[in-house]
Amino acid sequence: MNSKSTIITGAFAGTIAVMLGAFGAHGLKPMLLESGRWDTFNLAVEYQFYHTFALVVTGIISLHFNSRKFSYAGISFVVGIILFSGSLYLLSILDKPILGAVTPLGGVGFILGWLFLALGMLQNKKAPH
Repeated sequence: MNSKSTIITGAFAGTIAVMLGAFGAHGLKPMLLESGRWDTFNLAVEYQFYHTFALVVTGIISLHFNSRKFSYAGISFVVGIILFSGSLYLLSILDKPILGAVTPLGGVGFILGWLFLALGMLQNKKAPH
């Protein structure tokens, strides 16, 4: 992912997080409360937002520092959002516990994203250009 696509992807991920958060709070709340999945749904939204910001920041950083690791970070954050938050959204709505088995893979994506971001910065010992 280049800087521009990372920032754009972050902007779309933020848009989707706001939409899903609002839909959960206004359209799905009774169902989610009844099934006991309200907290799970909110966790999905929360982590999507955290990593939406991570995507945007990664894109901005990559405008100033050169490293392929920033691209890997962006990809890892996107994979994390899809697998972690996506599996929790589906688990909340469909109430199929097996979907929770995918969630840790998304967590690995998040961890890798943060590691690639750190490694990209460590690789760049000079001031931003």
